[in-house]
Amino acid sequence: MDVGQMQRQWIDYAKSLFLEGFLDGQFLQLQQLQDENNPDFVVEVVSLFFEDSERLLKDLTFALDQNGVDFKKVDAHVHQLKGSSSSIGAQRVKNACIAFRNFCEEQNTDACLRCLQQVKQEYCLVKNKLETLFRLEQQIVAAGGSIPTELSFSG
Repeated sequence: MDVGQMQRQWIDYAKSLFLEGFLDGQFLQLQQLQDENNPDFVVEVVSLFFEDSERLLKDLTFALDQNGVDFKKVDAHVHQLKGSSSSIGAQRVKNACIAFRNFCEEQNTDACLRCLQQVKQEYCLVKNKLETLFRLEQQIVAAGGSIPTELSFSG
């Protein structure tokens, strides 16, 4: 596959992530902050999101597994996860966190457990999708190409 084909594949894949709601405009803003002085900016920021999210999901699982659930603590973890997912544009994770916080307010343990599963699922999906996107980027760069900087949604 030549570089042009790989770049088109990258563009189509990236567009699909937006069209399917995995990512929102915040991810595009993140990409605009990346330049030749900081070529790994997006990968580094997203890697921090992965680390942070996995810690928070572990903490949430533990907090909801306790006999007397501390809903303030659960809500604080969900709020943090919502913020970090929002900052990289992980729209579906953010939206799942919004529903999760509503159930924290109601102190509904069963609903919170269901939301935790939903958040974990959305997190795993977006993580796999972003890892695939980054692999495509590595292949383009290894072949001597550059990552397309403009994603247009008009066609």
